[in-house]
Amino acid sequence: MSYLEQADTGQFDHILALTIKEFLVLFKDKRSRMVVIIPPLIQLLVFGYAASFDLNAVPYAVYDRDQGYAARDLLARFAGSPTFELAGHIGRQGEIAGLIEARQVMLVVQLGPRFTADLASGRTAPVQVLIDGRNSNSAQVALNDVNQIVNQFNQDWMAAHGRAGPPVRLVPRAWYNPNLESRWFFVSGLVGLLTLVVTMMVTALSVAREREQGTFDQLLVTPLRPLEILIGKAMPGFVIGVFEASLVVVLAVHWFGVPLQGELWVLYLGIGLFVLAAVGVGLAISSLALTLQQALLGAFLFMVPAVVLSGFATPIANMTPTVQALTLVDPLRYYLVILRGVFLEGAGFDLLWGQMWPLALIALATLGAAGWLFRHRMG
Repeated sequence: MSYLEQADTGQFDHILALTIKEFLVLFKDKRSRMVVIIPPLIQLLVFGYAASFDLNAVPYAVYDRDQGYAARDLLARFAGSPTFELAGHIGRQGEIAGLIEARQVMLVVQLGPRFTADLASGRTAPVQVLIDGRNSNSAQVALNDVNQIVNQFNQDWMAAHGRAGPPVRLVPRAWYNPNLESRWFFVSGLVGLLTLVVTMMVTALSVAREREQGTFDQLLVTPLRPLEILIGKAMPGFVIGVFEASLVVVLAVHWFGVPLQGELWVLYLGIGLFVLAAVGVGLAISSLALTLQQALLGAFLFMVPAVVLSGFATPIANMTPTVQALTLVDPLRYYLVILRGVFLEGAGFDLLWGQMWPLALIALATLGAAGWLFRHRMG
């Protein structure tokens, strides 16, 4: 064996030995083993049950002004579809807006008073579908399913009555997002996502950085009380979080053209409550973490499930009941409803109060937990 071959073999042995040593160190530590195994399994379960673009049991209402046999035939196809679930019948036009605004239904099927008569006489009969366009992706998927039902009805009617052209003409109308612009939906949601990321990063690294650099002990000998230190650590995260949200809101409106229909004070009330909740979570993680690496990992483990469970991309209604229950403690869930309500609907405080108070409770709980952990770790 030549000298070069011996050198290469020795170098490989050194690398192999170092690699084996790193594996032993990694799996010898209990916390490291948990980081490698437990978080991926948890995230796989969360993603597997929560992330789905399929629509199941879409709530819809019927406004049947015809009551004829053809109308009953068409509506029976909606009732028999696994995609749709009848939420009720409407007796007058004025009921439609309230049902969609309150998210009790996703769409309303409206049949005119001459629906059956028009079909029987060989004329084309319109069917109006009013759909909630706030989630443009879900609205488009639901509209495709409606098209399939109407197209099948047309084929069966033409075969039974010898018609040459389609007897039913679908007239869709999307509320709150007339053109079903996906950008409106996602950009308004990005306000929440980016606010969470920046706020969590600032606060989650705060105490952990002090502890790793060895300056945390210096805080213990200052005249500051634990509560004062906690507030001092929380304020930068709160200010930066609100500033980041404001910056993204300005870009969303003036660069991407997303309409801001509601009042600014309602929007900023939601922003303030959400940032407080995120600051509480970040400080709790920072208080538990001994190093910056642990703080970053903790922030990542919180943010990824929080985004998936928030309804940012996939509807919460599609998730299993157990996963839907988990979303109730996710502050991003309520924040996104507030953002999209103010942006796309022009919703006021009265309509968004049902999202504000859970967000306030979560903020109180996370800040309280952060305060307790902070005092406990200082002690």
